[in-house]
Amino acid sequence: MPVCGPKLSLCGVILSTWGIIQLTLMGIFYYIGAVALAEDIPEVKFTGDLNQFYTDVNKGFQQNAYNCWIAALLYLITLAFSAHQFWANNRSSLNV
Repeated sequence: MPVCGPKLSLCGVILSTWGIIQLTLMGIFYYIGAVALAEDIPEVKFTGDLNQFYTDVNKGFQQNAYNCWIAALLYLITLAFSAHQFWANNRSSLNV
């Protein structure tokens, strides 16, 4: 049973696919500690202990990587729903 129309479901498929690709890649780059993304990690205060500072920065990178991967999984759910709606719309138009 279609809940949304064919154009909206196709838009959902395209946006979800792009979201999965982008967030997965960003998660990988956060996980490896890409310096270009350093501005987006939570603020870390330097208290004089360099090892603790590096540990806190790495925890921030890792948390952002996990957040990106969780968002990519949510986009995967949206992709499955949109693809089902696209299939249901095409199936209903063939049966008419």
